[in-house]
This record gives sequence, C-alpha cells and structure tokens, in this order.
Amino acid sequence: MSSFHQLLRKQLHLPQLKQIHAQILTQSLSFNPPLISCLIHSYLSSQNLNSATFLFDHYPSSSIPPTILWNLIIRAHSKTSNCYEPVKYLRRMLSIDRSFTVLPDDYTFTFVVTSCSRHGSCLYGELVHGLVVKFGFVTGLFVGNALVNMYSVFARPWDAQKVFDEMSDRDVFSWTSLLGGYAKHGCIDKARGIFERMPLRNDVSWVVMISGFVNAGRYIDALDYFDGMLGDGKVKPNEAAIVCALSSCANLGALDRGDLIHEYIERNRIPVSSNICTALVDMYAKCGRIDCARRVFDTMSKRDVHNYTSMISGLSIHGHGQDAMWVFSKMIAEGIEPNEITILGILNGCSHSGLVQEGTSIFNDMEKLWGIAPRVEHYGSYVDLLGRAGHLERAFDVVKTMPIEPDLVIWRSLLSACRTHRDVNVAERVMNHVRQLGSCGQILLSSLYAYMGNWESVGLMRKEMSPRRNTAELGCSWIELDGVTHEFRVDDQLHPQISEIRDKLKEILDKAKLEGYTTNTAQVTFDLSEEDKEQAVSLHSEKLAIAFALLSTKPGKLIRIVKNLRTCEDCHSAFKAISRVYDREIIVRDRSRFHTFKQGKCSCNDFCIIALLTNMFTSMRVGNLAYYTVANKALLAQLGPRCSQITRRDVVGPSHRSRLEHNTRHWNCNDDMNFNKVVPLLS
Repeated sequence: MSSFHQLLRKQLHLPQLKQIHAQILTQSLSFNPPLISCLIHSYLSSQNLNSATFLFDHYPSSSIPPTILWNLIIRAHSKTSNCYEPVKYLRRMLSIDRSFTVLPDDYTFTFVVTSCSRHGSCLYGELVHGLVVKFGFVTGLFVGNALVNMYSVFARPWDAQKVFDEMSDRDVFSWTSLLGGYAKHGCIDKARGIFERMPLRNDVSWVVMISGFVNAGRYIDALDYFDGMLGDGKVKPNEAAIVCALSSCANLGALDRGDLIHEYIERNRIPVSSNICTALVDMYAKCGRIDCARRVFDTMSKRDVHNYTSMISGLSIHGHGQDAMWVFSKMIAEGIEPNEITILGILNGCSHSGLVQEGTSIFNDMEKLWGIAPRVEHYGSYVDLLGRAGHLERAFDVVKTMPIEPDLVIWRSLLSACRTHRDVNVAERVMNHVRQLGSCGQILLSSLYAYMGNWESVGLMRKEMSPRRNTAELGCSWIELDGVTHEFRVDDQLHPQISEIRDKLKEILDKAKLEGYTTNTAQVTFDLSEEDKEQAVSLHSEKLAIAFALLSTKPGKLIRIVKNLRTCEDCHSAFKAISRVYDREIIVRDRSRFHTFKQGKCSCNDFCIIALLTNMFTSMRVGNLAYYTVANKALLAQLGPRCSQITRRDVVGPSHRSRLEHNTRHWNCNDDMNFNKVVPLLS
C-alpha cells in the first residue's frame, strides 16, 4: 500500500494513473480512505474531474472526507461552467453530522464565493455570504477579498464597501477589487478617491483606473493616469494599460500621444500582441493616419479577425470603401471568417463610398455564407447605406419589413437621410411610425422643414415638442497641440484665447470668401435674418478649432480636428476653401467618417452632396426638364455625364416657384441669379 502512496505522489500521466487505479481495485484497496484521498488528488492534478468526482461521491463509507479534500473538489468545480456544483458540495458538507468535526473553513467559502462571482450567480453569492457571517469568517482576508470581488463584479460597490470596512486585514487585492466595483458602476470619481488612498498599487490597480476613465469617456484623464503609471517607477504598463491608452488617443485624435506610446512599445521591446496591433491600427486610423495604420497591419506576420476588422473599419471611416472591400476579400481568401463587427465595418465602408450593390450583396448573404444573422446594428448600417445613396423608398421598405423591431437609431438614420435629400414626403411618412419615439424624430423633421423654408410647419412642430424637454447634443470639437488637447463648443466663450480666436476666424472666413466660399445658412433651423444666420454658422465648434490651429501653429503644419457630430455642409465648404487659401492639409474626424481637406478638395469627394444634387434633380422634373439652381459649379462638374446639357431658362408656371425658391435659398446661388433663373437638365 505504501508503494501506491509513493507512486501517487509523483507526476503521472492519465494512462499511468488509471493503471494504478485498476491495481487498487483488483487488490481490494478501494476501502482505504487515505489511499482514495491520494487518488482523488492525483486525478484532480491530471485535470480529470469526472474520475475525481466519482471517487469522492463514493468515498469509503467508514469515513468522511477531510476538509482539505472537500476544498479541493469544490475548487475544481468552481472552475467549471456549472456554478451550482460548488454550492451543492457546500450544502452536503454542512449536512454532515457535527460529531465528525468536518466543517468548512475560510478556504471553503473563498472557493464557493469565487465560483458565484465567476458565473454571475448573485443569489447564491448572497446566501453563501450569510453562511460566512454565521461561521465567523467575514473578517478573514481571503474570504473578505472574495466577497469584495463578488459584489464588485455584480456592480454593487456599496455592498463591497461594507465587506471591505469589516475586514480586519486588507491587501492590494482588497483595495483593487473595491476600486473595480466603483469604476464598473460608473462612480469613477469615488474610485479615484480610493485609488489615491491605496497604500500599495500594482499594475492591475492602475489598469482598473485607466480603463474606468476610458469607459466613462474621460480620455484625457485616462492618459494622465497612464503617464502617472509610467512615472510611478514601481510598476510597468502591461498590455491592458497600453491598449487602454491607445484607445484614449484614438478617441481624442491625439496622434502625438499615440506616436509616443508606439515608440515606448518599440523602445522597451514589449511583445506586440494581437490586441496591441489591433489598438495601434485603430489609433492611427482614427487619428487620420490611415497610411501608418496600414503599415502596422502589413508588418503583422499572422493576422486574426480582430486585426482585419480594425483595418477594415479604419479604411471605411476614411471613405476608402474599395480598399476595405479588398482587405475583406483577402481575409475571406485566407480562411478567416468575419464576425459581427467585421460585417458592420464593411457595410459602413460601402455606405461612405456609395457601393450600394456590394453592400447589398454582403448584407443579403451574411447569414448564408458566415452564419451571422443580421442584428439591429446591421440593419441600421444597411439603411444608412441606402439612405446616403438617395434610395429612400427602398430604405423605408427595409425598415418596415425588418424581422426585428427597428430601434431609435434606425429611424433617426432614415429621417436624417430624408433631411439630407430634402424629401419631405418620405419624412412625413416616417414620422407616422416614430411619433411614439418622443422628440428626437420631431427635431429632425423640424430641421427638414426649416431647410425647405417651411417656417409654418417648423412652428407647428416646435409647439408639439414644447411640452417636453429637448436635450439635443451640442457640437463639440477637440484639437491636440503640443500634447495638450483643447476643447471647443459651439459659440464657445470659455477658451482663454477666445477673443483672439474669434478675430482670427473672421479674418479666415473673409479670405475664404475671396476664393469663392459662400456661407451656407440652410442648416439654421430658426427664422432669423440672413446676417444672424451667417453669424450662427460661423461659430460652429470646428471653425473655432481651425481658427485656433491657424493662430497657434506654423505655416504648412497638418491640422487634425475631432468632432462629436457630423460636419455640416457650410463647415465642409469652408474647410475646402481654407485648405486652399492657407495651403494646409486639414483632417476632420466627425461622428460619421474622416474628411481630409487638401488644395480645396475633400477626400469624401462630396459624396453625400453629389447624391443630394442627383436626387434633387430627379424630384424636380417638369416634363423632360429637371430644374436646379446654379449653386456650386465645382460640385456640378463632379457629376460628369449626369449633366447632359446646361443652358439658362425661365421657369414655366408658378406652381414650382416655392420649391425652386427653397432650393435657390439653400444652394447659395450667384448674385445675378434668382429663382426665375434656373438651369434645365435635359433627360
């Protein structure tokens, strides 16, 4: 028997272990508790939980398994997907006659509580917590840490705090678990206070704070704490900290900071994992350097779906739909199947590049080819693709026939497309479906009426909205200079240099107008004088940011701006003129995509505006003529063969006067034009 004990103490492979087990059975030694305990321990060491559990459940009837063996079997089951098993064994343990003196200890409760937190079983966790209190282990370090972590996982920091306060001894894990509970629950300032009081911090403590700021959208604070981690001297940034910092740079468009982090990775020879590569590609793409993103992507020896998804999404937001399609095709050719986010990325690329046929094909085949059932986000991207291209009726049909309930974003996207293409008829039909959504749809329809000059309908919509509070998101832009991120809001009054910035902006716009820029006031949704409208659009946040950049940087330096909303048509036209007047490359990342302005042109090729012109021509046909005002000759030239012949002609009949007047007002016609002077497009 002693020879079996000696053999079981060795590191054995499973076949050897089964041979020993067979010998124990043939020699009728299965009644020996110490030997069976050793065999159970060996099976657990070999990751054979089924055999260990069978032996434990059929333990020799003459004895009861010792506490340490209960702990081993509970710990093994706590690592499986079934959270009830550890609780079941705890109940069995507690049901044993007390005369056997087999009682749970602090390790027992630690393993069971850890299992509850790992599997999201809050109810069992609370029941076990009650037993912990009953048996007097609540002040213990290990059980206390497990309970603090459990309540933090369940985003119940107040309960975690109570357990933490009752603990007689605490370590860095106790503090970090409590910190994570508050950060996960969104109480980031409370978490900051705990972090500052921590007697000792490890790399996980820093990551919890940095990721907490990222999740709260406080990217500048996240980078400040990353810098603090670098300067701490006691810990070094791990992969998670680096990924969070790169994510912050991506969201802020802080290219200089992102470059420094990339240099830190290379200088310290940090292994470039798939996660870090994905974060680098995402950071460079969102900071406007799609060339650097492509360079990082091309240097990867082995790529996974996350790397491809990041590259495809980056190309998509830059409007490189064809390149995104090429990368997508390469991924499929390499046998890597896309995931849901990959499909979203490629649909967005098709949307920004007008690839309606390609996007439709991917959307229709995604479930058949890759087993990905379209979710509401995919329907939203597809509706956006059709809406941007002017296929409003088709987009409306998709929304109406969706097998899942369309969400607020889809209806807003469709209504926004109606506003872009000035289609009141479809917009009003959409509004019949979205009345129940509240004021969000009414805001868009009100804006559409204002674009069309229908101020009576605007007034009616605003009366309908007035009983409810409106909280439309205000425009905000960020620009990074010398490592400092500056924030501007629409009609900003808070920046310390705002007076100089406004003077510079007036100078910039005056020069731009000499180059042909004309203020577009169509997006002003209030019935103001033309002078007041021009003043309103001139103070958009991105214009203030560009004025600050031109005031603070040397000639020729590239300018990068990040905006939280979609860039309006007036700012788009202004930036094209400014890029030509000041010979600057200007990169603007708005909510929708990237715009790179250079020498009076934009990388988006005015895709939406051209689609809008085409759609407007179609909707204004009179016989075989489509009337439109001469607004932007450069845009009309880009339509190419769609403009078959251009001559001037007087409008026939008064019935089209109001529609032409609205569009003349919108498209900033030359001074010698009025709504009686239009250009016919021969069919």
